[in-house]
Amino acid sequence: MRITESAILPKLLSAASLGAMLLISGCQTTDSQGYRQTGQLDQPVEPLVTSPFPAPIVPPSVRAPIPEATKPHTLWGRIRAGFTLDPASIDNPRIDQQRIVFASQTRYFELTSARAQRYLYYVVEQLDERQMPLELALLPFIESAYNPQAISSAQAAGLWQFIPSTGRNFSLRQDWWYDGRRDITASTGAALDYLTLLNGYFDGDWLLALAAYNCGEGCVGRAIKRNEALGLPTDYWNLQLPRETMNYVPKLLALAQIVDSPTAYGTVLPSLANEPYFAGVAIDQQIDLHKVAELADLSTDELLSLNPAFNQRVTAPNGEYQLLIPVDHVEQFTAALASLPANERVNYQHYRVRSGDTLSQIAQRHQLSVSVIRDVNDINGSLLRVGQTLMLPQLAGSPAAPATNTLAGADSLRYRIQPGDNLWTIARAHGTTVNRIKRDNNLSSNGLTVGETLVLQTGGTSSGGDARRVAYTVRSGDSLYTIAQRFNVDVDKIRDWNQLGRYLQPGQQLTLFVR
Repeated sequence: MRITESAILPKLLSAASLGAMLLISGCQTTDSQGYRQTGQLDQPVEPLVTSPFPAPIVPPSVRAPIPEATKPHTLWGRIRAGFTLDPASIDNPRIDQQRIVFASQTRYFELTSARAQRYLYYVVEQLDERQMPLELALLPFIESAYNPQAISSAQAAGLWQFIPSTGRNFSLRQDWWYDGRRDITASTGAALDYLTLLNGYFDGDWLLALAAYNCGEGCVGRAIKRNEALGLPTDYWNLQLPRETMNYVPKLLALAQIVDSPTAYGTVLPSLANEPYFAGVAIDQQIDLHKVAELADLSTDELLSLNPAFNQRVTAPNGEYQLLIPVDHVEQFTAALASLPANERVNYQHYRVRSGDTLSQIAQRHQLSVSVIRDVNDINGSLLRVGQTLMLPQLAGSPAAPATNTLAGADSLRYRIQPGDNLWTIARAHGTTVNRIKRDNNLSSNGLTVGETLVLQTGGTSSGGDARRVAYTVRSGDSLYTIAQRFNVDVDKIRDWNQLGRYLQPGQQLTLFVR
């Protein structure tokens, strides 16, 4: 989603006021101060399994509920049964063009459904609770290919591709510890809030609401006024909008048509169960996500795929958070967590302040931020006392002790292997390659031992100290050259970072390190 301008967002409402507003007119706004803390729980619980489906915001009546006896048994069937935009009846060449593109990508649903299976049931459940069209469950396929780590060149992030300002307007907190735009449940709630608001703003017209989700309600509103002044129809199909928005709604409807009749378009939809993939567990103390994976008997990658909002792979030191755990691992995790000593939740290093030390120097030396040290140690200003002891969290990927882990080269460091690590994830996190790690550490295989130390030479990649990791979804027509040009990186480095074969596939995920 690339919101360029907005008539509504500067005066967003809270969840409670949104419902009241929609009942009144659907387009008035009120000011909202502070964050709604969408990604956190309202009450501390130790630990409590929560329902993965929060209460809906006043649902508009869109369709009658499906009788229990006739409910479909598969998730795709459930989605079809909830279509209210009636994609099969919409005949437009722009939809035909997009449908042909999707149908020609024979592996599209195979690649994207592997990720979507974690999240799609939750999204469908939320839409059903609000009685919203289930075509909207396909929107993250368009936005992010259902990859919560996806980030666009416009800095839109998450399943629903919120840009930073829009995310903040919908109470998606973004700081060093946490980015609510990538929180599965929080971002879904925010996206459905926004879509509901837009639907009311455009008098219940979902196609105009979807167009506004892409380019902003101000953009769509002006297009409507232009057509009114010329005496032209003001429905979506007759508006002149930005090129991306002209294709945006047809893409969604084309996907809906394929899902509605996959056989007719030569498509096989992977089987997806109509049942929850995860449940929420309330956490009221800081904990390392590597430890969570260990307690839940999960791979770190699987846990992070459900909890991608935690930037440092550890929850923040203050506040209550919800961790998403696969439903069949929840019982084991909650039992193991209850018996875990508090001092084993996060690995801290004790640092004694020396003469001349400053917070910024200590933060830089230990690859932390000043705000993190303040948060953990309850420091309000910047004054330190000689001899004062600071608690420094040892986060995933940070050196355990600067005296031994920071090498002479500015682009070299030592990394202590954590539970769930593998060479690929370490290389990706540090902007280097598997082959380079093996070469620098004289490794003959890909096997790693937890607790051992690797030397990481990161200077030879484009991932300098100020580089950021970007998850990019390959689109139809992309090539390595066009992607490299777009992000100003080398083609060979894209190959190294992703261990690519000869060809790219639409929907494929690439990891890039961009300055």
